[in-house]
Amino acid sequence: MATSGQPGPGDKVTGGMHPVRQPSRWKRNLILLTLLGLVLWLGWTWRGLREEALVGAAYGARVGCVCRYVSQRPMDTCEGDLKVVNLKGAGRWVSLSEDAQTRTVKASVPLLAKQSADFDPARGCRLEPWQD
Repeated sequence: MATSGQPGPGDKVTGGMHPVRQPSRWKRNLILLTLLGLVLWLGWTWRGLREEALVGAAYGARVGCVCRYVSQRPMDTCEGDLKVVNLKGAGRWVSLSEDAQTRTVKASVPLLAKQSADFDPARGCRLEPWQD
């Protein structure tokens, strides 16, 4: 079917003779429906992701503290220990940092959880209490 060159109801004319087609409604609705589905899925799984991240961060802080202050190894090798364990879920994004003055190792999962473990020569590595 040939077109007459006249703009249709969904077209915009921009200075020239050729109409510019607007995105169709079904594409817009599909994108909105996909975004809505993503938001619903994230809301449904948020608590589970947060719990996995908290457990992963606590495990990472404890392992990092023992690695750094009991075994007296460099911090970069301690992060390698976490990669070997192959934590599942949100726990796989654990990153470690240390505060050498207070002998504390902090583990965090971005946007979800953080945990720290303190080293005491008499008691070893202790996690900070969890806060819900």
